[in-house]
Amino acid sequence: MQAIILAAGMGKRLGDLTRYNTKCMIQVGGETLIERLMRQLDTLRLNRIILVTGYKAQELKDYVKTLSIRTPVLYVMNDVYDKTNNIYSLYLAKDYMKEQDTILLESDIIIEDAVLNKLMKHSYPDLALVDKYESWMDGTVVTIDDENRIQRFIPNSQFRYEEIPDYYKTVNIYKFSQAFSEHMYVPFLEAYSSALGKNEYYEQVLRVITMLDNSTLRALPLEGEQWYEIDDIQDLDIAESIFTDRQYDLLCSRYGGYWRYPHLSDFCYLVNPYFPNQRMRDELAASFNRLLTGYPSGQRVNNLLAAKDFEVKQDYILVGNGAAELIKAMASQMLGKVGVVRPTFEEYPNRLMPEQMVVYTPTQKDFRYTADDLMDYFADKRIGSLVLINPDNPTGNYIPYADCLRLAQWCQNKDIMLVLDESFIDFSTEHPTFLRNEVLEKFNHLVVVKSISKSYGVPGLRLGVMATSNQSLMMNVRREVSIWNINSFGEFFLQILGKYENSYSEAMDAFRRERARFVKQLERIPWLRVLPSEANYVLCEVTDRFTSRELAVRLLHEYNILIKDCTQKCRGNYVRLAVKDEKDNNHITNALNTL
Repeated sequence: MQAIILAAGMGKRLGDLTRYNTKCMIQVGGETLIERLMRQLDTLRLNRIILVTGYKAQELKDYVKTLSIRTPVLYVMNDVYDKTNNIYSLYLAKDYMKEQDTILLESDIIIEDAVLNKLMKHSYPDLALVDKYESWMDGTVVTIDDENRIQRFIPNSQFRYEEIPDYYKTVNIYKFSQAFSEHMYVPFLEAYSSALGKNEYYEQVLRVITMLDNSTLRALPLEGEQWYEIDDIQDLDIAESIFTDRQYDLLCSRYGGYWRYPHLSDFCYLVNPYFPNQRMRDELAASFNRLLTGYPSGQRVNNLLAAKDFEVKQDYILVGNGAAELIKAMASQMLGKVGVVRPTFEEYPNRLMPEQMVVYTPTQKDFRYTADDLMDYFADKRIGSLVLINPDNPTGNYIPYADCLRLAQWCQNKDIMLVLDESFIDFSTEHPTFLRNEVLEKFNHLVVVKSISKSYGVPGLRLGVMATSNQSLMMNVRREVSIWNINSFGEFFLQILGKYENSYSEAMDAFRRERARFVKQLERIPWLRVLPSEANYVLCEVTDRFTSRELAVRLLHEYNILIKDCTQKCRGNYVRLAVKDEKDNNHITNALNTL
């Protein structure tokens, strides 16, 4: 058996990265694409590797000679690489295809070893590797039947989004028997090239062949094995976060966007798993076209919608592009020293100068602290503002409503602005709120912040609110945000939210029941110590077997589960686990028990 690698293209979409090198010589995880591919093929003990070159051919040849590859390498030159597509590159190697069984690959893909192993172990002689279609994929897709026969090759021009559940993407790796190449593929390749020219794609030949009753080509679907096709700098960035020893750090540095990783279980970022319900999702989807093409309303209208949803006066509330936008705008109004608790949600400290902060670190077990602890500590600190996240993140510490009222009164008496972040309050057993007119009016030194993303399960909409009766402060913060600071989808969500109030309450009840069940499961793991939490996450101390980082890395590498390593925040072996639905929670507890 032999391998044929198509590596003639210029890779223009990668910009400066391919100005002096061919695309397959870009690096992912410190290794070039071609080195990785050649190394993987070398383990298969093939008779030869045929490399079809074109752009920067000599540079590629010189580089391949430096690699420790035992398999003989032959070269085929496409002199008109800049005027042809890959059908011509393969056409130039067609005589080799007729001589023995062939693995056909493109040089701009990166795969894990299991991909080639799966192809080689399968007994069927003529296979196209495919994978269930995902949003990041581009290019030719196919449909297959229950016996993995390819029914249709579907080019971009015939792609139908409503048919996505039936689509599989070709991985651009094939196994052709000598007989298939000699008697079917190569004759059709020659005829197709003669009729339509050199500026086509070799998969179009396969499309014709699958229409024949006697076609022997079958699909081999992947089952979670990792691969990626690199066409541009975004592809390269994503591939780096998959195929590297630094995968955990690179994924965390993205701060989200994990919809690009369909097999990843995200236990790092915090979202309500039970809301919105399907009816609300359908209502949002039904208005998609109008919302996409229509301008959102300005700040005044969106504040009115939020006032309706949270039953506070319009003058008291401001809608933000996520709570993060409001925190940034509000930070400029925090004059003098600011009291903060650590460990906590770092968005607040990150918006302050280090010398501006007065930090309280809990001394009680499990990072617990009370309203009295805060009042005692900050009594003589001369702070102008105090930030409290309740429940706190990542500890899950919770201060009851009555005690928060006492703290608000204490701050009022001492002329301290209390910034109370209620982003996780709805998950608590007590689930009270300071978003009430009478509370805001009683304490005009109080600012309430709430992330709608977290409790309402819509982080992609980027919504948050801030409320205060202090009109001078509110006016200053409103000046800091754009008149069109949220999009039409966020605005529409606020408009229809009231209709789903009962569904939201039911979702929160379901969440609390699942959190209690999940915590009991975690408590059975002997090397985890689970801290009490009133939020949609739990902080756990890793007491044995691993450091917290080792645990995070192993869960990612072995189970595709992403968790938050809180080593730096908590100065110890702690991890934070999001609470999700029963299926997902069972997935992570099974993984933890297996470890």
